[in-house]
Amino acid sequence: MHFKQRAGSALADAKLQSVMKRFGSGFVEKRTQARAAFGVDLFERLRDEGAKLRDRGLANLDVWLLRFEAEALRRGATVLWAGDTAEAREHVLRICREHGLKKAIKSKSMVSEEAGLNDALEAHGVQPVETDLGEYIIQLAKEPPSHIIAPAIHKDKEQVSDLFTEHHRKPRLTDIDELTREARVMLREHFLSADLGISGGNFLIAETGSVAIVTNEGNGRMTTTLPRVHIAITGIEKVIPTLEDLSLLNRLLPRSATGQAISNYVSVLTGPRGANDREGPEHMVFVLVDNGRTDFLGGEMQEMLRCIRCGACMNHCPVYQTVGGHAYGWVYPGPMGSVLTPMFNGLENALDLPQAATLCGACHVACPVKIPLPGLLRKLREKQVEQRLRPRTERAAIRLWAFAATRPWLYALGTKLAVRVLRMLSSSTGVIRRIPFDPGWTLGRDIPAPERKTFRQLYAEQRSERGNQGSPVTRIGKPSS
Repeated sequence: MHFKQRAGSALADAKLQSVMKRFGSGFVEKRTQARAAFGVDLFERLRDEGAKLRDRGLANLDVWLLRFEAEALRRGATVLWAGDTAEAREHVLRICREHGLKKAIKSKSMVSEEAGLNDALEAHGVQPVETDLGEYIIQLAKEPPSHIIAPAIHKDKEQVSDLFTEHHRKPRLTDIDELTREARVMLREHFLSADLGISGGNFLIAETGSVAIVTNEGNGRMTTTLPRVHIAITGIEKVIPTLEDLSLLNRLLPRSATGQAISNYVSVLTGPRGANDREGPEHMVFVLVDNGRTDFLGGEMQEMLRCIRCGACMNHCPVYQTVGGHAYGWVYPGPMGSVLTPMFNGLENALDLPQAATLCGACHVACPVKIPLPGLLRKLREKQVEQRLRPRTERAAIRLWAFAATRPWLYALGTKLAVRVLRMLSSSTGVIRRIPFDPGWTLGRDIPAPERKTFRQLYAEQRSERGNQGSPVTRIGKPSS
């Protein structure tokens, strides 16, 4: 995924850096306000319950998926299973052939991005049209999303204006409201002429065979009700047992994602249009995608399958806030992507991503279902070392450090020498501007020079001083004369 090279390009991109600075901590502040309004203690208890709920679902994933299938079939829908993304694409293309479908309007779907569905549709004569405003913008730009809930967050309004002028062939507008109105006008024709609607699914409800879709734009409902065929494509881990569980998770999802008490639109879709229904598709199809998810059930990476795709981890991540989403090289950016991409595509194909985090823990603190992202990243780093996927020099350095760390006398000697060397490298102002053997650390930062003595030496001196003065316990307990 070449994170290092992409991150370097992102840091050198002045336009992107300007946009990312404006993005800053906006979502973070909104989440903080929403959490406070809900009640901090109550919200934390809700996070605990959300994590337990997702774990219960994953512990009996096969049971809930079969229950979902039975209920969906009972209500007239079709359920198709896809072992990988190639099978998912083939299911969708076969449906297009069988029904003679020529235009697909799409609501936001990360699994369809995962499957590369738009390219497959275009290659087989079906026009895909993204109808989420952010997704529509990046489709015009021929770019992948850089954020899972705000796909075009890396674009400023001037860039969007240029795209609209190029593709819409209309006078250039720069006012945000006018640009939004122009997009609505252009999309309206597609809404009315499409014969296929494709959506993702925030959750699958087993007890009713329904899919729940949470959006802030009306495009989700247009996509799932106007065309004669609706395909909901989503990962198998999204299934939850009951509608009551949906109620709990819908308290967590919008507050964690955008700081809203509730999203503008919450749709629970069950089966195709009935005889007495005024709207809805003639055919409703669920494509449930595995693509490696079941490989992690019961293993040390299972907790990642709790993810409800809120984006809170990347909103709070200092690395993401600096380099943006495209640096991560695939569908899922930020801390979640640094775990999911190696899981789905192979650790050997995403060597940089487990290292693309400071392990500060902000992602874990923000996650609504308490996924221990720093711990999972450490596990992936351990696997890289075990599988000899890290550079030889790095592995040698780790072995050398481990050899010294298990021999206290050698470690003490080494730290004494290191202190002297580092002080020799420091400037008159007491900072180190360049480390010879690892210059990457000092390309963008200065390191304070260490003290003249090591921690071990200072600690030993303090213990000696305390011993000479008598311990505080001895002095306090000494009877007065």
